Amino acid sequence: MHQFDFTDPLNFLVLTGLMFLTVVFRYSLVAGIFYLVFYVIDPVDFRSRKIFPAQKNTAQFRSEIFWSTFTSLLFALAGAGMVLMWQKGYTAIYENIEDYGWWWIPVSFLIAALIHETYYYWLHRWMHRPKIYRLIHKVHHDSHITSPWTSFSFHPGEGVLQSLVIPVIILFLPMHYWTIVALLTFMTITSAINHSNVEIYPKGFHKHWLGRWMIGATHHSLHHTQYRFNYGLYFTFWDKWMKTESDKYKSNFEKFTALK
Repeated sequence: MHQFDFTDPLNFLVLTGLMFLTVVFRYSLVAGIFYLVFYVIDPVDFRSRKIFPAQKNTAQFRSEIFWSTFTSLLFALAGAGMVLMWQKGYTAIYENIEDYGWWWIPVSFLIAALIHETYYYWLHRWMHRPKIYRLIHKVHHDSHITSPWTSFSFHPGEGVLQSLVIPVIILFLPMHYWTIVALLTFMTITSAINHSNVEIYPKGFHKHWLGRWMIGATHHSLHHTQYRFNYGLYFTFWDKWMKTESDKYKSNFEKFTALK
């Protein structure tokens, strides 16, 4: 990566194009797998776990894929920008794992995820202010009943705001570049899980020492229907602390996992 000068406009354009293809491929692969399993194959064991009756709304899916593709371009620009910042020596990204040891890989991942969660929770609450909501967040909520394709379906304004946090984190938090890739992949997978309209977590998971802090489809579907609750991204702790977790969450989770 360092053998290319990304301050050169052509190299930066090529890098952005490659990043775009990577983000679109990752989004399409993850969302596509969830769609194939739960909307095409539609296994009997998971039919009772559908939050809402399965819909094949082609117009909605097209809209979601359109906005998600545009969001992927914004994420690609952010990714290319991070590579350029790294090349110029502005970031805390490192290449040699031995510089910090193997133990720092999961620790830095968790720290970055917690920072991202905090940023997103408060950004999300701000985006639900009426004027801001109508301006940039309504596009996402047009998917009243979500699907795996909803994962990256954002207005460009929201896409820009969402793309800023990781570039800021790498300015001060030492992270191996593969840890950053893992975090971005985690973001894509959890987004597909949360928007899948199918509760994939096991019965009782919402009471488990780990599960009670994790967001799934039941938790996030309540946000798309109630609007003023469940603002979290990966974890539930801000919703719990700020009393914004829906009081319907536990009963709904138990309802959709009752047979499992």
